[in-house]
Amino acid sequence: MRNDYLAFFTSLFLSRLADQILLFIVPLVVFQTTQSASWAGLAFFAESLPRFLAFPVCGALCDKYPPIKVLHISQLVRALSCVLAMVLYASLGGIAWLVALSALCGVLTTQGVMAREVLMPQVFQHYSYTRTLSYSQIADQTGLVLGPLLAALLLQVWAWHWVVLLIAGLFLLADLCMVAWQRLSRITLQVFEQHQDIWLQPLRIASGHIRTLAELQKIITLAAGVNLIVGVTLATSAAMVIGQYGAGQDSYAALQAAGAVATIAILFVLARVVLPLRLLGGLSYSMIAIGGVISALSPSVGGYVLGFVLIVGFDKMFNVYMRSIRQRVIPAQDFGKTVGVITLLNNLSQPLAGLLVAVLAAPLGTRAVILMLAVLTIILGAFASWWFAKVRAPLSTSPQAREPGQPTN
Repeated sequence: MRNDYLAFFTSLFLSRLADQILLFIVPLVVFQTTQSASWAGLAFFAESLPRFLAFPVCGALCDKYPPIKVLHISQLVRALSCVLAMVLYASLGGIAWLVALSALCGVLTTQGVMAREVLMPQVFQHYSYTRTLSYSQIADQTGLVLGPLLAALLLQVWAWHWVVLLIAGLFLLADLCMVAWQRLSRITLQVFEQHQDIWLQPLRIASGHIRTLAELQKIITLAAGVNLIVGVTLATSAAMVIGQYGAGQDSYAALQAAGAVATIAILFVLARVVLPLRLLGGLSYSMIAIGGVISALSPSVGGYVLGFVLIVGFDKMFNVYMRSIRQRVIPAQDFGKTVGVITLLNNLSQPLAGLLVAVLAAPLGTRAVILMLAVLTIILGAFASWWFAKVRAPLSTSPQAREPGQPTN
């Protein structure tokens, strides 16, 4: 891999690593300080909700301003915020500074994610977008997996406020890698003229693309189905392994490790093997749905592990498929604002799955809820495929649909 690309992906890895360490320690520190699961849950809500709501605005900012500049600001402000929060903690005490820091960093992380999303199609023009996404997902997933593990190790030897200062260092190092990438690549990025408004007008433009582009409607529907399974799996995996099957915490840790290994293996394959987008989407969606059914019906922990690995591993393959479609059909000048709204819509079904578990697990049983959502995922997938085929059929016979050089899948 070229040195400039290595610097880019290293920056992505370090930024994700720092973010995951912070995301891990906040509920833990709050619980250890207050001995209250309710306060820990509230802290997690406070740090995760801003990430979720910020996508549309962050996407619009990445269209309006140079995404590299936005990314630098995101990483530097996160580093400075960590230092400032610890200065306030040392001066005034209390853990509210940690929760506020995590909420702010959550928004800035969303800004960084959107900036990279806008950058990648222009940065890696000489490679297929699927291959580029695979490498980026490997860097992202590695940081995602190592973050909690490193956080747990660091908290064994350091007080949490020293860990937060280390997080600041990681954000700063991530930004230095971006500076190195800029100097090595010397790439000139395309800039588009934008409206002054970053609130209503970007939402109108993004909504217009979603209403008129059938492929976007299809992947939003499919993503809702995938996130139902992913959401219910995240919400119930500990209860299933430790409660339903009576396994220990070591088995639960091994389950997480197996999912991470499967994910990285699948992404490495995608980075080396070119698959048609239709096969990529159909295979990943089918395996996720099958994994949901297996995890719901399996009488043993071994079967549940198989279902879990299918869900977690092929979720990233579906992510590559979905992002490839978005990059192909969304106009470049509206890419950030449209992806921001789509990402918000895509993620709505994950908290819905958690809510359904909370409401229905007691009267119906956890397995029944997982199976119900797996069946709903299959129905959504079948409906989206049927509907898109129906919409596409008249378009494929029109003269405009058969212009030379126009994509056919």
